[in-house]
Amino acid sequence: MSDPYFQKLFAERIGGENYGKGTAIYKFEKIKRAKRKALADYPDRQLIDFGIGENDEMAPESVRKVMAEEINKPENRGYADNGVAEFKKAAADYMKRMFGVELDAATEVNHCIGSKTALAMLPACFINPGDICLMTVPGYPVAGTHAAYYGGTVYKLPLLAENDFFPDLDGIPAEVKEKAKLLVINYPNSPTGKVATKEFYEKVVKFAKDNNLVVVQDAAHTVLTFEGEPLSFLSVPGAKDVGVEVHSLSKGFDMIGWRIGWVCGNPLLVQAFSDVKDNCDSGQFIAIQKAAAAALASEAIPKQTNAKYERRLKKLVDMLNRCGFQCKMPGGTYFLYTKSPSGVEGGPSFANAEEASQYLITEKSICTVPWDDAGAFLRFSVTYVAADEAAEDALMEETEKRLKQISLKFD
Repeated sequence: MSDPYFQKLFAERIGGENYGKGTAIYKFEKIKRAKRKALADYPDRQLIDFGIGENDEMAPESVRKVMAEEINKPENRGYADNGVAEFKKAAADYMKRMFGVELDAATEVNHCIGSKTALAMLPACFINPGDICLMTVPGYPVAGTHAAYYGGTVYKLPLLAENDFFPDLDGIPAEVKEKAKLLVINYPNSPTGKVATKEFYEKVVKFAKDNNLVVVQDAAHTVLTFEGEPLSFLSVPGAKDVGVEVHSLSKGFDMIGWRIGWVCGNPLLVQAFSDVKDNCDSGQFIAIQKAAAAALASEAIPKQTNAKYERRLKKLVDMLNRCGFQCKMPGGTYFLYTKSPSGVEGGPSFANAEEASQYLITEKSICTVPWDDAGAFLRFSVTYVAADEAAEDALMEETEKRLKQISLKFD
């Protein structure tokens, strides 16, 4: 069958004339296929899913109640455009209460339809062909993907254990710094679980000023901080002069599918984001914004979410250590990032984390996410479905039983 006439019209950013003809399979698609096969091959064996990365509970009842009320109000039916004042004020109040960060709700805050869309839009404010976007890896690739869409280049900053999972800013070549316009960071970091320090953020501020670039700090997991108090980039002196912080209600407020977050920081940078956003969407449904405002006003919701995932992570760390892994509690996020096994006693060896992950799902119906960007690591998420602590304990017991059946090796 011949190609359609438009085959040669696809943009190079998505593959050009070869779009749709590639055979490479995206990592998460491989995991989905392996899960389907495990369920088909072993229908009576429970699939233990540490691979998912989305909260297992609905948004709190109090938030859903506000949504139910607001959805029927005719004044909420129209376009939200760049957001409603009620949500912006709630976000500003939250930043003050949680981090001591003072923000002008009218000029230094704007909502986004989830942090993903904000990270996709921000490169449009800065990246021209030939510009460089500095990105930490492993990590969430959206900002880098869109920087490349605009003709920019992504320069990867590996997060290595020997650097305590911080990027080596001092090691960036001069010619790269000269062309860099954006530095995208993410703390608490997904997937490593590392939390930022004030000293690190101070270094980032100085780096940005010395090299005339803008900082985008992805703070989606900030509520899930277990090591010390949650820290905002904007709480560091000078941070508002060089960047913005992107927040989300997905992780800390169980509002994954609601798609609501905000960008805050330097007013001119927030304005630039707002101008791009005006040409991309017409705002999130006003009822969702008002329900999110109610969520942000609650001190109990983030505390409850934090306590739940910290409890689950502690159980997971203890269980995996009994099975030969060498891991410790992450400083934040609901992910555990740990060195991948190198093989199985008397069985196969694993060349990388992907092979280890595929073995675990195929042989033991244990789903994980492999990361091979900066060494071989597996990511375990504690967002599995469990109704109560007894169910959590039962899942840990079953996982330990299966892992001990295969005697994993670690180099």
